[in-house]
Amino acid sequence: MDKWVGKVAVVTGASSGIGAATCRRLVDSGMIVVGFARRENRLEELRETLTGKPGEFHYYKVDLCSEQNIREAFAWVKNKLKSVDVLVNNAGVWKNCDVLGNTQDWKLMFDTNVLGPSICSKEAVKIMKEFEINGHIININSDSGHYPPTLMANMSVYSATKFSSVSITESLRELLALQMLPIRVTSISPGLVDTEMVDDMTTAINTSPMLKPSNIADAIVYSLSAPQYVNISEILIRPTSETMLPFIKDAFQELNISL
Repeated sequence: MDKWVGKVAVVTGASSGIGAATCRRLVDSGMIVVGFARRENRLEELRETLTGKPGEFHYYKVDLCSEQNIREAFAWVKNKLKSVDVLVNNAGVWKNCDVLGNTQDWKLMFDTNVLGPSICSKEAVKIMKEFEINGHIININSDSGHYPPTLMANMSVYSATKFSSVSITESLRELLALQMLPIRVTSISPGLVDTEMVDDMTTAINTSPMLKPSNIADAIVYSLSAPQYVNISEILIRPTSETMLPFIKDAFQELNISL
């Protein structure tokens, strides 16, 4: 990670979970990190814990459902820090609804999980191109964006957002390669991670193995640490012994079907 010392990283969803763990790892590695999130009090608490570390931590209050807010945030980073070398699109949201469910929940998930990160990538690439940066964009996706949760109706729309993000991530990598830009793109797709997002998902969570946010931060550091000519484009990371059986049982119980 020596090549990233003093470089600027933007991390979305920085107020908790994977985002906060990533901020800690990157600041510990000597990077200048800007955390984007809505909960300013949590960002301030994180800043206090990172004071005195090898790197620096700054933050900007951002609602990823607002394109204007995103643009303002990147303009602030550009003006204050003169660079964006790394972007970690981590922020995400899950709502308990299916494909016949609440349309406002659909919109929130697509805005936060698909459109918001895509706008962040667009703004980051503009800065990387302007300053001729050897950059890196990392999208935190999900294993549910690779395999449809057929028997888990309440995951169907969330899964669709992650399918979209996985596809967009690869399209971005291909586009930047065609333009001969030195910007790497990585998709990291975790299984269950012990974060706030999973707290209300299902009772099956209580018996399922889960990853720690620090495990995903490790994968981010691994991707960043590769030589510039190496683009680790896809990582699928799951807890050992992860299985969907507990969730399938829950789904069948909700439908009063014996398994």
